[in-house]
Amino acid sequence: MTFESFGERDTFELGKKMGGQSERGQIYLLDGDLGVGKTVFTKGFAVGLGIAEPITSPTFTLIQEYSGGRLPFYHFDAYRIEDAEEMYELGLDGYLFGEGVCLIEWASRIQEVLPDACKSILIEKDLERGFDYRKVTIKA
Repeated sequence: MTFESFGERDTFELGKKMGGQSERGQIYLLDGDLGVGKTVFTKGFAVGLGIAEPITSPTFTLIQEYSGGRLPFYHFDAYRIEDAEEMYELGLDGYLFGEGVCLIEWASRIQEVLPDACKSILIEKDLERGFDYRKVTIKA
C-alpha cells in the first residue's frame, strides 16, 4: 500500500491510525532518510496506542519503552548500531516476542536479525511534489 503525506499532520495521522490498529506481537520496520518524518510517524503511532507520554527518538539510548497505552510500545533506533548482533545484547528477543508492539527505525541496518513476519514502512521525500510531500509505502 502507498499513502501520500502533504505535511507532518498527515504523517502523524497515518502513524496514529496504524498504532490504533496494531496488535500484540507486531513488529514494524521503519526506514527513510534523515528528516523524512520517522519520529513524527512514531509519535502518531504512540498516540494510536493510547500512550500519552512524550515520545522522543532513541538515537542514543537505542530503545525507549512506553507503557500506559493499550499495549506496551518498544521504540528502537538502529541508526548507531555497528553490528546487528549488538541488538541481542540489548535483549532484542524479549522485545520482539514479548507482550507489546515494536517499531524499529533504521531497521534495514539490522534486517538479518529480525523475523520475517514484520511490516515494513518506508517514508520517502519527492521534492518535485513539494518540500513537505512524503510517499509512505507499507508492506506486510
